[in-house]
Amino acid sequence: MKKALVVALTLALLPATAALANPNVAEKKSGIEAKGYVWNSQEGGEKIEALKLKGDVKNGKEAYEICGACHLPSGSGRPDGTFPQLAGQHSTVIIKQIADIRAGLRDNPTMYPFAVTLSDAQELADVSAYIQTLCIPREHGMGSTDPVLLKHGEELYKKECTSCHGKTGEGDKSKFYPVLAGQHYKYMLRQVTEIRDGKRRNANPDMVKIVKKYSDHDLDSVVTYMSTLNMPGTLCAVKGAGKKK
Repeated sequence: MKKALVVALTLALLPATAALANPNVAEKKSGIEAKGYVWNSQEGGEKIEALKLKGDVKNGKEAYEICGACHLPSGSGRPDGTFPQLAGQHSTVIIKQIADIRAGLRDNPTMYPFAVTLSDAQELADVSAYIQTLCIPREHGMGSTDPVLLKHGEELYKKECTSCHGKTGEGDKSKFYPVLAGQHYKYMLRQVTEIRDGKRRNANPDMVKIVKKYSDHDLDSVVTYMSTLNMPGTLCAVKGAGKKK
């Protein structure tokens, strides 16, 4: 039986079998709100175990079938920002974020019931490896085309974001900094706003320091600019390119 079907049946039965606990909410783990919080702790746990494993892309493709219901088979997510674009994301970033959601360090009641269906650290490594192989779609949700807004956003990005996320939004796999190129404007704006406002509990304190001083206008500007970034060599081929006339 396909795993996606098993999950669907399991979720359908949850209200009757999990009356004593909310299946959509993980037990919370102390995050950035707690004194002594360490971002991306390397002290054991599922994340560290998965990072040490070699992901099997073939098995990851099968495991991704569940993810594709929301993030789409291409990994393109939704331009309205409800579900992020995943294609081409660093496997380390995917492993960390899913492990954080499963561990209750990042609150995501929509994602949680699906994240917990991954059987173990190996399957987490597999699906992350597969997602990393997906090409980044050429179309995604963009911000405003206002040149004044874009110029302000570009200035902020080049001043305070490129050292971690790179000039083209390529991120840094070894440091768990995500690829921004190709990500939807509305998703990024929601996430950066939550980081600034202390609502994303697995946030990097270094990033919080930067965006804490940003006004809503600053955030809109820098995210609008971020939505224009393209990462060379990772975009999907143009449809129809190379076909004989």
